Amino acid sequence: MLFYLGEIVMRILSKRQVKELVLYSPQHIARLEKAGLFPQRVQLGPNRVGWVESELLEWLEKRLAERKVPN
Repeated sequence: MLFYLGEIVMRILSKRQVKELVLYSPQHIARLEKAGLFPQRVQLGPNRVGWVESELLEWLEKRLAERKVPN
C-alpha cells in the first residue's frame, strides 16, 4: 500500500502482477473483463494499463467466499 499523510491510497498493479496474483493468462483476464466478471483495467497511458489492487483483492475475496465448505 502507498501512504500519503498517514492515509492509505490506492495502488495500481501491472499486467504481470495481476497475472501472478490471479494465475490467469492475459487473454483469459481480457475475456473476463469483457464479460463483466473481472475488475476493469485503468488506461494509464497510450501503451500502459493497470488494475486497482483493492478491486482485485475484493474480487479474490468473493471467489474465496464462494468456495463450498466440505461436509
